[in-house]
Amino acid sequence: MTSSGNTMDDEDTFKILVATDIHLGYLEKDAVRGNDTFVTFDEIMKHAKENEVDFVLLGGDLFHDNKPSRKAMHSCLEIMRKYCMGDNPILFDILSDQAVNFGNSKFPWVNYQDENLNISIPIFSVHGNHDDPTGADGLCALDLLSCAGLVNHFGRSRSVEKLEISPILLQKGSTKIAMYGIGSIPDERLYRMFVNKQVTMLRPREDEESWFNMFVIHQNRSKHGATNYIPEQFLDDFLDLVIWGHEHECKITPARNEQQLFYVTQPGSSVVTSLSPGEAVKKHIGLLRVKGRKMNLQKIPLQTVRQFLIEDVTLANHADLFSPEQPNVTQKVQAFCQQKVEEMLEEAERERLGNPLTPEKPLIRLRVDYSGGFEPFTTMRFSQKFVDRVANPKDILHFTRHRETKDNIKEEAIDFDMLLSRPSSEVLQLRVEDLVKEYFQTAEKNMQLSLLTEQGMGKAVQEYVDKEERDAIEELINYQLEKTQRYLRERRVEASEEKIDEEIRRFRDSKRNTAEEDEEVKEAISRAKAHRDRGDSVRDADADLSDEPLDISMESDEDSVPTSSGRGRGRGARGRGGRGQSTTTRGRARGAGSQSGRGGRGQKASSSPVKTKSIMDAFQAPAPRASRGTTKKSVEVIIDDSDSEDDLSFVSSKPVQRTSSVTSSKRSSQSQSQSYKGVCFDDDDDEDEFDPFKSSSRQGRR
Repeated sequence: MTSSGNTMDDEDTFKILVATDIHLGYLEKDAVRGNDTFVTFDEIMKHAKENEVDFVLLGGDLFHDNKPSRKAMHSCLEIMRKYCMGDNPILFDILSDQAVNFGNSKFPWVNYQDENLNISIPIFSVHGNHDDPTGADGLCALDLLSCAGLVNHFGRSRSVEKLEISPILLQKGSTKIAMYGIGSIPDERLYRMFVNKQVTMLRPREDEESWFNMFVIHQNRSKHGATNYIPEQFLDDFLDLVIWGHEHECKITPARNEQQLFYVTQPGSSVVTSLSPGEAVKKHIGLLRVKGRKMNLQKIPLQTVRQFLIEDVTLANHADLFSPEQPNVTQKVQAFCQQKVEEMLEEAERERLGNPLTPEKPLIRLRVDYSGGFEPFTTMRFSQKFVDRVANPKDILHFTRHRETKDNIKEEAIDFDMLLSRPSSEVLQLRVEDLVKEYFQTAEKNMQLSLLTEQGMGKAVQEYVDKEERDAIEELINYQLEKTQRYLRERRVEASEEKIDEEIRRFRDSKRNTAEEDEEVKEAISRAKAHRDRGDSVRDADADLSDEPLDISMESDEDSVPTSSGRGRGRGARGRGGRGQSTTTRGRARGAGSQSGRGGRGQKASSSPVKTKSIMDAFQAPAPRASRGTTKKSVEVIIDDSDSEDDLSFVSSKPVQRTSSVTSSKRSSQSQSQSYKGVCFDDDDDEDEFDPFKSSSRQGRR
């Protein structure tokens, strides 16, 4: 579809082609797959020219190698010169200080404003982990393209301790875009920066609410370790759209983050670089339209990408065909695998019919689980049968063994006897949080946490063990139950067990490894201490009114250690019998402890206990209460799951007024409310006419 026929592409609408992880030069020496990346990049740039986009936005990993070969660099320059240079005028302006946006270049201005160049389609790109800056001068392949005037490289950072992100401010007609970007940084380092609040995103001082805020990032999105990824909750909540690179699975349909209230699109790679299930998803690029504070993302399927089919088989599930005890079981297994590969080739051929741009030979991967007594066989002879029919004959088969079930290993996961028998130096290094986390990682599905996270439970148990806060776990559960009930009431979730479980799981996962999770634990511990102080004061009052001298004499004869006024309640002044002091002395010590030693927590003791209800009771309650400290407007959602060309549209309500005097935003700004964005995007692979900005009875956020 070209833009010439779309009347909605007016002077106020930005048209941006979005792509990530092109990996130019991947397997360039392969006889069959050597030109795949260059052919697909040519198709991407052809779509940009046909749709007359304002610019192309790349999310990193343009090249597969840090030092691209001459063939890869030459092919890239050839394609960019073919499509990026021309006489078409540029219809948008840059309002920000370009010396700041492109300060790492010897030519610190956008390429289309260079009087020596004639650019018709600018390309803006951040670097990825494959083509990141290296060496003493900190140069990368994108710097070569920037110096040649073909790419505008932004998102560079030279500091390893602090990150300040200044946006590129773009304007076309009445539409204004603030485009933020971060080139690839080691995930652990960036994670630490976010945790230490060393990441600052600057915002325009004037008319702050009129900007559409877009952020390009190239990091791990899925969790690969404790800190080897970037949680979405780390990003600022004033953003409207996050374009996530590095992840190769195509999830280009914008997904809303319910906590931060922005949308995330993950275009994925344009070439298959690993034979994994995520790469088998059909590849797309996106045509993003932005008008005011509304956006529309149209999916464009790539036709030149080589087909990739993957299937898993478990030999033990086919006992009717073969068994490990049979003498000719290997031949039967080979014949079975050959039949499966033939079926996959037939499926690929059917999908390729009618599309001459798709390469003839597909990629095939058959993962064979041979657990249960079977033995793998050599794949060399097997692969020879498909040399002329598949693009990867050497690695069609992949043998795996199923790991032991948790029933067999759950007793070995955490051996507490072994832990207790360790030397004292090792035991001192153990943490209760780690033991709790390890336990739930190896526990059965029906033993997993529903409301709490492993980290929150671990900290509550730590308080119980180290500080004898007996009510810490109970108060954490009650507090989390209240929050979950309030969240479900505000969300107006359908009163069915399935929907409730899904929303609870989503709400719990959204808080993992965030500051909100730590605050919940602190609040629960405060409640536990207040609850304990109330119980102590009641016991002291009862002891003062007691007329039984036997109890008093037993306490005073056992220990005579004086009470400490610093903490207010030591072990000698514990409420369990009040050893070491008379009844009246103990009462005075309690009073001092609750005021000075506990930092005035005696004020909380007067509050009434919190009444909790079950999850199902939350749906029979009266009108929902507003959440503390925030005010959120409702949103009208219109969803069409049909296969027609209708758009899936989200029409926003009137936004909440923000303070416009803020010039920078850190993680502390997450407490501010954020209105819903007007979003509509096209889920279809076709390229027919469509209206990205549907009218609505409600006014969208501007």
